[in-house]
Amino acid sequence: MERLTELRTEIARLVKLGVCLAFSGGVDSALLLALAAEAQRSGGGEIQAVTFSTRLHPQSDIDNARRIAGEAGVPLHVIEIDEFSDPEIVQNPPDRCYYCKQAIFGTILAAAAADGYTVILDGTNASDDANDRPGMQALAELRVLSPLRLCGLTKDEIRRKSREAGLFTWEKPAYACLATRIPSGMQITGELLTRVEGAEGALFAMGFTDFRVRVREGGALLQFHRAQMEEARARRAEITEKLKPWFPVLLPDWEVR
Repeated sequence: MERLTELRTEIARLVKLGVCLAFSGGVDSALLLALAAEAQRSGGGEIQAVTFSTRLHPQSDIDNARRIAGEAGVPLHVIEIDEFSDPEIVQNPPDRCYYCKQAIFGTILAAAAADGYTVILDGTNASDDANDRPGMQALAELRVLSPLRLCGLTKDEIRRKSREAGLFTWEKPAYACLATRIPSGMQITGELLTRVEGAEGALFAMGFTDFRVRVREGGALLQFHRAQMEEARARRAEITEKLKPWFPVLLPDWEVR
């Protein structure tokens, strides 16, 4: 409760200054937006929510972002970002996330500045390990603020607070960009991203909710949450058939994620 009070106080202070929120539509940024909208209603201030349309993120992210922003009563701006114009991203080095964040947040910063906003927020939380996230270096260099992380809120706490607030995102599985499905060193192509998005869409349509389709040489490796692995194995033949349009070959040893 003390951390949430600290978070509310900090967000209210920032909103009065005027903030631009980089809004992905995930569980973290959804709670951040809800609290910012609450602070604006009670104390005034300005909020601009910005999401991004890129080939590395599925269309469902934008759809979720529109729904959440609409429910919060906050206008949403969608910015087109061509990450394929950056060879450092396409070549997919181990620190690719750094270049992606530079591209995305650099564009958001420029758009926000044009509208008069100098404070940029994102939904990074205290469970995100800075040692494993090259993208956090980019956020620090661009001076993006992460109130959830700064106030010590973990992913579990964010889900709990989101549920209490009635946000449908409280149980939304964690989701990383499509590029994370492609191993470092393998070039990112539009064709690969389309196949991954199609395959994951097929699994979602089958009722699975927490999984990954990972590109490997010669096929794809499937990963499922422990709670759904038994069902996935029981439906192996069905899954194999459904995913054939995108990955004719699935590696035989599926993993728990």
